[in-house]
Formats: sequence, structure tokens, C-alpha cells
Amino acid sequence: MLQDLTVALQQQPSVAHVLWELSGCIASACNADGHRLYLPDGPDGSRLRPYFGQINDGDCESLDKTEQAPNLVGKMKQPMRMSRGDANFPHKTSGEVCHVLLEPVTQPDGELIAVLELWRGAGGGQFYEEDEEIANSYLVWGGIALHYARLYVSIEKQRKLSDFLLAVVKSIFQDMVSMDSLVTKIMNFAQRLVDADRASLFLLDGKNRELYARIFDVRGHESECDDSDTSGANSTTTATTKQQAAVNEIRFSVAKGIAGQVARTGEVLNIVDAYSDPRFNRTVDQLTGYKTTNILCMPIFNRGTVIGVVQMVNKHSGAFNKEDEEAFQTFAVYCGLALHHAKLYDKIRRSEQKYRVAMEILGYHNTCNESEFKKFKDKQLPDHIPGIDEYHFSVFKSDDDDKALNAIYMFKDLFGLSRFNEDSLIRFTLTVRKNYRRVPYHNWTHGFSVANSMYAIIKHTKGLFNANEVSRSIRNVDWFGMLIALVCVEEQQGHNIFGGLSSAEYKQVLGCLKHCILATDLARFFSFKARLQRLVDDGHFSWVNSEHRSLIQAIAMTASDLSASAKPWTDQVKTAQVIFQEFYEQGDAEREAGITPMPMMDRTKPELQASSQVGFLTSICIPCYSLLHKLVPETKPLLDQCSANLEQWEQIETQKKGGVVT
Repeated sequence: MLQDLTVALQQQPSVAHVLWELSGCIASACNADGHRLYLPDGPDGSRLRPYFGQINDGDCESLDKTEQAPNLVGKMKQPMRMSRGDANFPHKTSGEVCHVLLEPVTQPDGELIAVLELWRGAGGGQFYEEDEEIANSYLVWGGIALHYARLYVSIEKQRKLSDFLLAVVKSIFQDMVSMDSLVTKIMNFAQRLVDADRASLFLLDGKNRELYARIFDVRGHESECDDSDTSGANSTTTATTKQQAAVNEIRFSVAKGIAGQVARTGEVLNIVDAYSDPRFNRTVDQLTGYKTTNILCMPIFNRGTVIGVVQMVNKHSGAFNKEDEEAFQTFAVYCGLALHHAKLYDKIRRSEQKYRVAMEILGYHNTCNESEFKKFKDKQLPDHIPGIDEYHFSVFKSDDDDKALNAIYMFKDLFGLSRFNEDSLIRFTLTVRKNYRRVPYHNWTHGFSVANSMYAIIKHTKGLFNANEVSRSIRNVDWFGMLIALVCVEEQQGHNIFGGLSSAEYKQVLGCLKHCILATDLARFFSFKARLQRLVDDGHFSWVNSEHRSLIQAIAMTASDLSASAKPWTDQVKTAQVIFQEFYEQGDAEREAGITPMPMMDRTKPELQASSQVGFLTSICIPCYSLLHKLVPETKPLLDQCSANLEQWEQIETQKKGGVVT
């Protein structure tokens, strides 16, 4: 018997099949004419379902409660012998069965796993106590096979669950699949996990208190979605239509149906008989001829909140049981995690699409058009611009078009055009100009002024920064990046002025751009200055040290950004006027918002302008130019002019304090 059970376990390792083989062995040992097997059915195992040795016995309904004998044995877990004529005899209409022996099959913990029925005809005689003892002996030995069958089934379920969970995790962290793809995966696996005929997944719209689905019923059946849950299908659907069905989104209120109740309560519903449940809608079954027998509906949680509902319909072998619920609860935890990440991915994907559209619209309206480009291209670029490389060059003596021409001239003068496209350079410059804000100070004029100051520094320090080498090597590509950073970066179509650089140069330029743009933040200036000052004071500064060069870049960026303070006095006064105009506009906006503006942004206190400038030049500008002068002596004119301007502001401040108005 054990050898036969071992073979059966290898061929079909399920508890039901091993029980069926064991029943045959016991029937033979007891000289029975035949045997039947009843398995517990339903979520609590209180019903019994006949089993005839096949994996799927879906056509076999549970025993009616009037079948007292098998149900009584299952409940009492005690054997029972009887013959035709007894009140509880289970086969009143079968003439060939005259005597029966009903034997409960239990686990060591007392849980019922089957009821075995042996029967004899009229010529076989009734069963006696020794038949019970034989059956018990076989059940004890057969328990070994049963134990391993249950162990195998448990391990196999865990393996399948682990494989799926691994696939879900890979999808989350590698594939980043869309919501629809993930829903299809979840439904396919959930259907196999509990041996259901079909599966549906609904997500919860918390704002509208509705359940919705775009993909449901992985077998391609129709769905009951008009009033409540989805039930009903066509069992004759072809293999082709049994694939994932993408349909219009369906929605229904969480106040309706079986799925709605699960979404509201967060509790599992295991419906053994769908037609006896008043929440079930029979309409689709009536239209399609498909019969919904049982339903397992479970909530999907994320961070303690229901985010969806999974509904299984029609288990192939009986009703959904506790094992199905337990297996699915483990699955539901990871299902919630997967859905959460898929939702985030969908949001990110939609945001990227919106961003792309917005950038296309923005690019269309904020890049130079062809007419602007052609008009500018017809202008003659001068061979020489007097004084443009001097620190005192005035940005107030040229209009916006001239500034754009001057910017292109400076670029060509430093880097040439051997590796740069002139048309791209023109488009780049015009687009940069177009994107500057229309504000009093931080505008296109300021941007050009800062770039011009860096140009002057590079031109006056050819021994240290041979900018012309930029076009031939990456040795000084950082200074090229510094000049561009002072204007802007734009990579619209036809604007990529970096197209001629090698990948190494391009990477280095981008790094330099990031560093130099951030260096214009005055909050960073004090840190850079302190570090560089220590190196200078200790005599450790080295031009070949990349970290030291990075610090001098930052200081040079600040020096160029503040270059208005080192311009001749007339330009310095004009600049101060537009600076305070911008300050006052900011102060007006703060006052309208109920915020008290800083004194220097308060237009009712113009007498503070001089003291504000004295403080600014003393604490930031003079220290910056002094440190730059120590390392780059050629920048002494910047320090000298800034010092001269400081003296002028100090005189004005003194006069105002003395009551003298200038």
C-alpha cells in the first residue's frame, strides 16, 4: 500500500489524490464492493463535496444537508456503520448499496480532511468492528503519505507565490511597468493562485468613492459592472479572446455590491453560494448562460488604507477555502506595494508627458524665431570693438542688439569657430537675450555686463588663462564653461553650441557650468573666500591643483557678477539706481503681502542708499577684489575702481548724516 501511495504521490502530489488512492487500498483490504470520498468544502469546511479521483470536480455540488450520515460523521469525527433501512442511510435511492461504513479522516490536530465511505452490496454482508480497525490501521500508515502530500502542496504554493512576488519586485525596481501591465500580471497570478475560473481587480477612487477598472476578467469574459461587482462569463470563449481584455473604463459606487462592501469594510468576503446572496447581481449570468457559483473577494491595502479589491469567481474544485484566503492575504500585501509603485510610475509618466508638452510650448514662445535669426545674421560682425576688453567698458552705451553682437564677438575672439557652429551661436545668444526677465537690474544688460567682465579678466591674464587653447584641448575648457555660465545654457534645437566638443570636454564643461552658476550665490562666496584665503595666507595655493583652480573660478565668478561696483563712477551710480528700483519693487510686493520689507527695500527710506552701498562694498566687494588681486595681479584696476567708488559713497553717507543733501 505504501509503495502504491508513494507512486501516486510522485505522479499527482495532491492531498485529494493521495486520499483517493488510500481509499482504494482500504476498500480492497476490507473487501468492500466500492468506495466514495467526501472532502470539506467552503470557508469553514462545514460542507462536504464528493470527490471521484479527478483534479477538477467542479460539476459535483456539495452534499445537501439532508445527507445526514456523511455530514454527521464529519461533524462528530466518529465512524458509523449502517445498513439499508436505517434512518440515516445515505443511499436511499441506490439499490446496489446495502451496507456502508463511514470513516472520518483527520489530522493529528483533529482537523477533518475527508470522510471515507465503504459500501457493499447484498451479497457482501454488513460491516463489523474489525473493518473499522482495518480502516484505522491503514489510515495511520497512510497518514505518512498524507503528511508529505500536504507538505508538498504547501511548499509548491509558497514556491509559486515567491516566484510571483519576485516578478512583482523586478517589475517595480527594474521594468517600471505601467499600471495596466501590472494589473494584468496580478490578475493572472491571482487566478492561478486560488484555482479560480476568472479574476477581476478594481482600484478605489477615494475622492469619488467609486471602484473602477480599465482591465478586468483575464479570461476575456463579459463583466457584471452595471450595478455592483463583476460576475458572469461565457465558458465557450475562444482561446484568442481569453487573453487580456482592454476595454473602456468601468465604474460603480462603493455603496453597491460585494466588491463595494469589501472596499468599505476592508474585510474578506467568501461567498459559497452567490445566488443566495442578495448583494449579487444575476443579470449577466442570465444574458450569457454562465453561472457564478462562488466568489472570493479580498481588499488590497497600502499603508493601512484600502486601495483596491480583487475578486475571484468560481473555484474549479469546489468552493474557496481558508487555505485560499491565507495564501491570498500574503499575496495581497505585495500586491498593494506593487500597485502603489505602479500608480506613482503612472503619475510620473503623465507628469513627464505634461512637462514635455509644456517645454515644447515654452520653447516655441521663448526661442528666437527664424525672422529674428535672419535679421540678425544680416548684420555685419565688427572686426574690432574698441575698449570691449577693458574693465571700464560701459554697457550703457549700446542697445540690446549691439550687446548681442558684442557677445558673439567676445565668443569668437576667445574660442574661434573651428569647433562651433556660427548659426547655433547666433540662435543661442538671441534666445538667451529673449529669456531674460524684464526687470530693472537682473536683465539682459546685467548678464552681458557680467560676461564682458569675465572676458576682460581672461584677456588681461593670458599668461594664466590661455583661453584660445580651449578650441584645441580641454586644458582650459573650464574658463570656456565660466563664460557661458555667466550668460545661460539652452539646448533647444539649433541652439546646441556644445555639439563640436568631445564627450570628455562636454562632461567637463557641464561640471564647470554647474560649479560656476552656483558660485554666483553670495551665500557660497564667504565659504569659498575663507578656504581660498587660508591657502593664500599659508602659501599653499597652486595653479596646477584642480581644487585650488575651482576656488579661484568661484571668486572670479563673484568678481564678474559684482563688476558694476568696479565700473567708473557714472556707471556705478546708474547701476545703483536700477538696483534700488528693483529692490523697491520687491519691497512694495512684500508690503502688499503684509510683510514689512527690509530697510534697503523700503522706498520711503531713500536716505539709506549710501550707507547700504558702503556696507555692501566694504563687506563683500573689496574683500573679493583684494583676494583676486593677490592671485591675479592683472585685476588690480577692479580693486582700485571699487575702492574709489567706496570713497565716493562714504562721502555721500557722511554728508547725509550731517544733513547735507547732494
